[in-house]
Amino acid sequence: MTTPSDPFLSAYKGYLSNILKWEELDAFWHTLRGQADAGWYIYAVGETPPQHPVAAEKVTTFVEEIDKLLHSEHHEDYCGIVYVNDRQNPTLVKIYDPNHLGSSCGPGWGEVLPGWVLSTMAPVELQTAAPLANNRRRWWQRIFS
Repeated sequence: MTTPSDPFLSAYKGYLSNILKWEELDAFWHTLRGQADAGWYIYAVGETPPQHPVAAEKVTTFVEEIDKLLHSEHHEDYCGIVYVNDRQNPTLVKIYDPNHLGSSCGPGWGEVLPGWVLSTMAPVELQTAAPLANNRRRWWQRIFS
């Protein structure tokens, strides 16, 4: 059971900075790669939250793969779908799936959850009405198998 004092939820619901430009994302990935051994949990929202941090190599692989995915599927001249709590010393990163962004002018179906969360704190399950799509599940399994 999670409580409002849960460190992961506090960070998740706390202030996050939007990485708007692709160049800013490139710089952030460089920073994150340099901190790949910081004990990162990589959580695909809709899957069971991980119980243990991944090895630094998995962080690097994930960054490479998610960068490819974002560039190939987010057809905008700006990024705008990656949020981080601290660009120089991050402990939480939200990455929204370019194919499941929702709409800010829609009928108000509730919070759009990110597709992936990287955290140095053990994540808790985020409530989601939609399970991970099969194409995303295969992508996820390919990089983490």
